[in-house]
Amino acid sequence: MVKDNPSTFIDDDAPVQLGVGKNMVNAMRYWSKAFKLTREHPSNDGKTKAHIASPTWEARWLLDEDGADPYLEEPGSLWLLHWWLVSSRPGAKCWAPTWYTAFHLAPFSRFTVADMTRVVMRHVNFSFPEGPVEASIAKDVDCLTKMYARTPGERAGAKPSGSKSGFEDLLACPFRELDLIVSVGTRGKPEWQFTTAARNSLPPRVLVYACLDYAARETSSAGSISLARLANEPGGPGRAFRVREPEIVAALDQIAAARTDLDRIDAVGQRSMSFQKNPFTLAWEILDEQYGHVTRRPGFPRREKWDAKYPMLPKVAKSELTQPVRKPLALIEEIA
Repeated sequence: MVKDNPSTFIDDDAPVQLGVGKNMVNAMRYWSKAFKLTREHPSNDGKTKAHIASPTWEARWLLDEDGADPYLEEPGSLWLLHWWLVSSRPGAKCWAPTWYTAFHLAPFSRFTVADMTRVVMRHVNFSFPEGPVEASIAKDVDCLTKMYARTPGERAGAKPSGSKSGFEDLLACPFRELDLIVSVGTRGKPEWQFTTAARNSLPPRVLVYACLDYAARETSSAGSISLARLANEPGGPGRAFRVREPEIVAALDQIAAARTDLDRIDAVGQRSMSFQKNPFTLAWEILDEQYGHVTRRPGFPRREKWDAKYPMLPKVAKSELTQPVRKPLALIEEIA
């Protein structure tokens, strides 16, 4: 609906248009922005001070009727959305600071809500002159665990009396399928842990896409980046997906075997990913292959044509190069 009506989220009748409550409208607005599916900007006519939203080319590519996966049926699409949520690059900042901190900056693998809240508060207060209240961050952390962690009953296949089925729970929180966080019991308070299991549902092309997308933060030309950085650096795919260097090597070798513009090189005890063109362009070529070359379908718009249709998109991207990330929003009640 945003494609045809940029003011969808701020219209007085938005709950009627979207068929949800007012709070859910706010949640949909936030998450569409956080997943980089929309960008917000002032209205062209100047009639309202509230920002309207335009769909990004990425949203068109993934979710439109003739897009890659409009119903998110492929597990790789959830991994892709997860990467878009917790990654940040010039012109496309991360709008979920709690999620970014948890996956990229937290110094532990096992935690309580209080543990993670303290870490997020420390990083937010260090980065911003005026941070959010602690209770808001605690709600964000609670939201994060409910978003990604299956309950012990779900993992065991049990269905407590009066509860939703495991399938219904996954429909409500599909990111639990990724098994990135697991409930590990309590020591007075509930505890969770980031997992390091094999990511069998993570397609190699999606992982390599994320590696190249990360490399594009530093260069738009041919070059290389060490696999150690990709696996361990905050903001990189290793931490986002909780994969180690061997998993990155396996994915890279599989994709590079069929290409001449991508390779793995070993030199002086360090393994690197070498790319022979703009890594951002190459990343999208590889991701597009994963979904049957979406961009080759009749009538599918190039990114430049999409930006011409929604001219505020490139302007907002340019402004994000220097714009600080806003305070995180606690919206636990909308996805619990």
